Amino acid sequence: MIRALLHSLLYFPSRRILETPGQAGLESRDLILETDDGEQLHGWWIAARTEPLGHLLLCHGNAGNVGDRILHADLLTAVGFDVLLFDYRGYGRSSGRPSEQGTYRDARAALACLLAQPGIDAGRVFYLGESLGGAVALNLALERPPAGLLLLSAFTCVRDLARLHYPFFPASLVPDAYPVVRHIGDLRAPLLVLHGDRDETVPLSHGRALFEGAQGPKRMHVLHRVGHNDLLQLSGAEVGRVITSWASEVQGPQIAT
Repeated sequence: MIRALLHSLLYFPSRRILETPGQAGLESRDLILETDDGEQLHGWWIAARTEPLGHLLLCHGNAGNVGDRILHADLLTAVGFDVLLFDYRGYGRSSGRPSEQGTYRDARAALACLLAQPGIDAGRVFYLGESLGGAVALNLALERPPAGLLLLSAFTCVRDLARLHYPFFPASLVPDAYPVVRHIGDLRAPLLVLHGDRDETVPLSHGRALFEGAQGPKRMHVLHRVGHNDLLQLSGAEVGRVITSWASEVQGPQIAT
């Protein structure tokens, strides 16, 4: 019962896809990703719409599905990234049921799919983790270091969030799931932390703790007067400029900016 309750508090998948890339005027290809434990995941490949900056794997948050991340893809392809959007098991058109280890497996399958796309330069692959996806992207980055890791509104660990949002729940019963802050110091890839100063779901203190715990090349940018779910709507242009500047810097003179 406790495990089932915690699962329902952590994952909020939706099967209904409310928007597709085509509805936003973006050209895309549907992808089917095979995981090493037999699940089939759905994703989209959306090519960059300007001078190529790199290729980006997007690990989304714990709610909805890829159809709620079209704005992310629009922004990222506009600044020069090819984007692979994928759904974890149990989300959207993907089979299965979400779990911590399952999301890690899903990210590995998504990376393999990204690397198999035509024209990929493995040295220019970035990961972006949004909220819970930050933990998923970090886990992947420790196994397969990218050109850079972007953490967008990411949390320190599930226990810290549980203390904030479910104070009635005994802390001793909350599993040590997605312990980002414990492993961020092992990251050696360049890191960019983006966080809103009015984030009501994952407080800014989480982003600062992750930034402070990282030991490699790092940058943090605080977005003002935005929260958790309106960050891109209100600050999309600023986010695009920061990501472009950072990605160009970490790749050095090998790309034109």
